[in-house]
This record gives sequence, C-alpha cells and structure tokens, in this order.
Amino acid sequence: MTTQGSARRPKYQRIADALRTAIQSGEYRPGDRLPGENDLMATYEVARMTARQALGVLQNEGLAEARKGAGVFVRAFKPLRRRGIQRLAQEQWGSGRSIWSTDTEDRELVVDQIDVREEEADSCIADALDIPPGSRVWVRSRRFVLDGKPVLFAISYLPSDLVADSAITQTDTGPGGAYARLAELGHKPVHFREEVRSRMPSADEAERLALTMGTPVIQIVRTAFAEGGRVVEVNEMILDSASYVLEYDFDA
Repeated sequence: MTTQGSARRPKYQRIADALRTAIQSGEYRPGDRLPGENDLMATYEVARMTARQALGVLQNEGLAEARKGAGVFVRAFKPLRRRGIQRLAQEQWGSGRSIWSTDTEDRELVVDQIDVREEEADSCIADALDIPPGSRVWVRSRRFVLDGKPVLFAISYLPSDLVADSAITQTDTGPGGAYARLAELGHKPVHFREEVRSRMPSADEAERLALTMGTPVIQIVRTAFAEGGRVVEVNEMILDSASYVLEYDFDA
C-alpha cells in the first residue's frame, strides 16, 4: 500500500526504490541489465528525464553501472571489506604478509601506476610529518586494482633521513611492505591514526579510479608513529566509495 509520505516522494525516487527492491530481492542479479529509459517511461508513464534520474540514483548508490551503448546493469563487483584494525596489526606486516591480504582473501589484486621519487615536502606534508618545511621526503604513489577494477589510489610520504638507501625507495618494498622495512631500520610503527572523510572526486581521481559520474570517494589519511611519537609515514588514500565497506571490529 502506498502511504501518503511515499506518494509525496518524487517519481524518480519511487522508481529507484522499486528497482532497488527488485535488485535486493534477486529479481535482477549482478550483471543483469536493468529496464532502460524507454521501458521505465512506458511502465511508469513518466518523462525521459524522470526515468534517467531514477537510473542515476542507483548508479550514485553503487548498485548499478552504465555501459556505453548497452544500458545500465546491476553492478557485479563485490565490495571490498576493509578491516581497518586487523590489517594494521604488527602480526600481519611483521610476518611478511601484505596488509591487503586481510581484505582481499583470494581475489586478484594488482598494483600499477607505481611512482617512487624523492622531493621537497610542501608545508602541508612537512606539518603532517612534523619535519621542517623544505625537508626531503620519499613519495610512493600507486594504484590498486582488484578483480580488474581500480579501487584505490594511495600516496605515501616518508622522511628521507629515515628511509634513504632502503627498499622503501624502490618500487618493490619486499615482504611485509614499508612497515616491515621501517621496523628493520629501527623505526617500527607502534601506533596508527586514520582520519576518514567523504567527498566528490577531483577530475584526476575520477579518471584514475574509472568512476562513473556522481560517485563520491572516501579519503583516508593514515599517520604511522614510531616509539616516542615520531611520525614515520603519512599515507593519503582515495577509495571508490561504491567498492568498499569499512569495517572496524574492536572490544568495548
């Protein structure tokens, strides 16, 4: 039964609600094509713009994706569950495992668009690393592609005086990644802080992550601290919000 409140909702929202329910019930399965604009116009007796807005709602929610010249399909990509606490445990990277292995399970992860360079820290990075402005830092940028889909772009900043001539300045940091190498250098991370925000992507971010129009990103800035409180890394990560579930599991 249609309630008075639901009747006041815009038509495109009501159409989106019906399609969302059909997806959640399994009527439309991952990879299935959703009714097109013409189909929705005929079924709901609405204008093309209304039908287009309804499909746009599902795309913005990450439930559907448009394929040029083919239509709008139920998104087949399984969201990645990012276990924010377990992935940073010392027993993870300290034993030579990638922190990503906590999240990806048996799925295929590829790291591409890797760039490693040394440069002068700008005022923001110098402040975040608690180093004098103009200090040299090593910068590691890379894109992570899961099951063929770009899901994250990350840039790490590390003080040059800590990591110079180490594997951290190479493309491949080795087993356990940068945190294992920092531990070997005597600067083992013992504390992490992550700040999480949601926003719309820049044009460059949307291109790198192959985002459909209207898809927001999650920005996570992680700061790693060694004993004594020294900052040893700042990592800015841009995540495709439709590809992630952020999970934080801890005791009271």
